[in-house]
Order: sequence, then C-alpha cells, then structure tokens
Amino acid sequence: MDDFILYVKEGFYHVMNFNVGAYDHVLFFILMAVPFLFNSWKKLLGLSLAFTVGHILSLLLVIYGKVSFNSSYIEFLIVVTIAITALYNIFTAGKRHRDNHNWITMIFALFFGLIHGFGFSSGFKMLAAGAESDLLMLLEFALGLELGQLLIIFVILVLNFIFTGIFRFNKKEWVQIISSIILGMILPLLIVRWIF
Repeated sequence: MDDFILYVKEGFYHVMNFNVGAYDHVLFFILMAVPFLFNSWKKLLGLSLAFTVGHILSLLLVIYGKVSFNSSYIEFLIVVTIAITALYNIFTAGKRHRDNHNWITMIFALFFGLIHGFGFSSGFKMLAAGAESDLLMLLEFALGLELGQLLIIFVILVLNFIFTGIFRFNKKEWVQIISSIILGMILPLLIVRWIF
C-alpha cells in the first residue's frame, strides 16, 4: 500500500510541478481545458486519458523497448506541443467546427502525451529502479498523472465558469487571451531550446 501511494503521488507531483522549466504539464492542460465549459467534461476526460495513454506508452517503450531519444530534442518538442496547442486555441476559438473534430484532438493528445512521456524517461528510470514490478508501478504512476491532470482541468473549468459565466467575459476572447499569455510565456523557452 505504501508503494501504491508513493507512485500515485509521484505521478501527481510530476504533473503539478511548478518549478521553473518544469511546468509543461500545467501549461498544456490549461490550454487543453480553457476552450471548454463543464458540459464538455466527457470530452476533456477523453483528451486527458488519451494524453496519459501516450505518456505511458512512451515510458513502456523506454522500459521494455529500450527506446531513447536525445533529451534536448524532446525538451524542445515538448515546448512545441504547448505552442501548437496555444496557436490552435487562438485560431479556432469560438468556431463551431472544432467540436466536430474530436478524434483529431484525441490523436493529437495521444501523440503529445508520447512526447511528454519521453521527456520524463530518465527520471522515470530512476523512479522505477526501486519498484518490484515496473508495470504495476507504471499503472500507479499513471493514476497519479491522471489525477493531477483532472485537477488542472477542474480548476480551469471553474475559472471559465467564473469569468465567462459570472463576469460575462466573451468566451472567444477569454480563450484567445489565456492562450496568448501561455504562448508568450513559452516563446523564450522555444528559442532557448532551439538554440541549445
């Protein structure tokens, strides 16, 4: 039971990491949730699960397939996934057609989860070194990931409700402003990681 709690907490804190340069999950899930309201919770749950599956698949490939990538490329690609999601939000905010492409966003969430998972591969190897079962530990870690992601989604849905429901902000502009702020935050990282 202690191991279960330990690995769930590790997964949760992997997502809820606010250290400088380590908050990519938080930014990504803010961007994923900001275009939606509470009535879209099933879609958001599906996107979060797709991301987690991608994350876990990459860690399985690291553990069992001995797959590895240059960490500087992966760190750059993680920032690219955040930039793509921000730009997608900015250009599709308020458009009805975006809700009809659920399978496309699911595929992107899965693919982006793969990239983010490879970014944690070295940290995960150290974490898994003390585990009795890699697969069980991975599932426990995945549960923690999902709980952290769902917490971010819930907080953003509450903020969306407050700002677009109570304070009557224009929903399209709200999505574009939040996405633009995050894009502005990660542009310096994008440049730094591209150069180095």
